[in-house]
Amino acid sequence: MKQRSLGTGGPQVGAIGLGCMSFGGTASGTTDDATSFAAMDKAWELGITHFDTANVYGPHMSEQVVGRWMADRGHRPSIATKASIQRDPQRPVNNDPAYLEAELDGSLGRLGVDHVDLFYIHRREQSVPIADVAGLMGRLIEKGKIGGWGISEISPTTLRRAHAETPVRAVQNEYSLWTRQPELGLLQECAQLGVAFVAFSPLARGVFGRDIIDTKDDSFGPFRAEMPRFHPKNWIKNKEQAATFHALAKDMGIPAPALALAWLLAQGDHIIPIPGSRTADHIADWAAADDIDVTGDIQDQIEAILPVGWAWGDRYSAAQSQAPERYC
Repeated sequence: MKQRSLGTGGPQVGAIGLGCMSFGGTASGTTDDATSFAAMDKAWELGITHFDTANVYGPHMSEQVVGRWMADRGHRPSIATKASIQRDPQRPVNNDPAYLEAELDGSLGRLGVDHVDLFYIHRREQSVPIADVAGLMGRLIEKGKIGGWGISEISPTTLRRAHAETPVRAVQNEYSLWTRQPELGLLQECAQLGVAFVAFSPLARGVFGRDIIDTKDDSFGPFRAEMPRFHPKNWIKNKEQAATFHALAKDMGIPAPALALAWLLAQGDHIIPIPGSRTADHIADWAAADDIDVTGDIQDQIEAILPVGWAWGDRYSAAQSQAPERYC
């Protein structure tokens, strides 16, 4: 697989990373070690060398599974983990520096490592100055606990302020053919600052999987069900339009997931999508994505069927939208 830089000064990693939320057995249904290990084996075989997890996946289960896989297989991918989301309705996001370092220490223990290449604040807590968080991250780098730091679901202005205090290695926001808000300044800011843009949910929550996700499937889960784009009146329109993309990919002889990932990779050399899956079979569909030449003609065809803003409904419900920063 082709390589990309995980931010200025960061390691070279496969152009596609692996999102490990599914190994937590929560949002996408239950799983087991054998299935998760097979998925990671397939990813490693394909040259996927950046694994992305978080303390809240499970909670803790995803980190434990990744840690057991590394110990069993003897592989050491570039690891990113995250902290700040907590199960407290009074304070759902916690950016207190002492809390973040304690959570990082727990993550290191579960992963069975003494440092991670990338540590994110999973969401920003507005009441805690970003300079305080950046200062902590600088100290964690000095201690050797992390190689670099990142922020998830933020605005360009937050990135600029944070980067001025302690250089940011990566930003992780949702980006796909049905969520293109990052094009309104964040992708450009990352490129200007030398920050990697790590795109989560690059297959649109399963819309651009091998098959369009079935809202009645057990793996659909309550998190997706709350999203307005999957509400029946919106979903009937979104599914019909997504089907045109699947048809285009079929006509081209390319798996729909590979074409969706190839489109993302073509939007900038600093973009690293991190699709996730519980199964090795589905991960195999991503294999050729970094080799697909998304020509201007292909871009035009995709744009004609999925223009900017085509998706019906918000990407998050009101409750899910409380922590992500909005900037347009």
